[in-house]
Amino acid sequence: MIVREIEHQDNEPIAAIIRHSLESVGLNIKGTAYFDPSLDNLTSYYNSLESAAYWVVEINGEVVGGIGIAPFNEESGTCELQKLYLSPKVQGKGYANLLMETALDFAAKHYNNCYLETRQQLKAACALYEKFEFELLAKPLDGSEHSAMDAWYIKKLN
Repeated sequence: MIVREIEHQDNEPIAAIIRHSLESVGLNIKGTAYFDPSLDNLTSYYNSLESAAYWVVEINGEVVGGIGIAPFNEESGTCELQKLYLSPKVQGKGYANLLMETALDFAAKHYNNCYLETRQQLKAACALYEKFEFELLAKPLDGSEHSAMDAWYIKKLN
């Protein structure tokens, strides 16, 4: 098992994992990552941004999940944790913790705060974010793009 930065050949498998995950919980709707224009080419998207990266988990040559960090509000030094998804066959095995640690270590080198958006119905995800000391917000930060989200979190990094 390795965690590494995304490469071009990972675009298709990670997009499939994200779409399948969203479909499985009825979130293949507008206002979610399902319809992000960059979803089919995450390599180009993250490479085009300053202080951004996307990592995948690979097990025996197969990409089974990923996570990203991208700028959200440069004035406030805030990044956004994005697209944390795992294949169902590896959920509950600690890979989300490893991805979170990787992403937050990177974020702390470049940003003061980390923001994320999710859905309250995704109980395991919300519990994971709270475990990593993200605080629930009453409303999204200005500039939020995912209108279907109903839970917003922030974490001070420095």
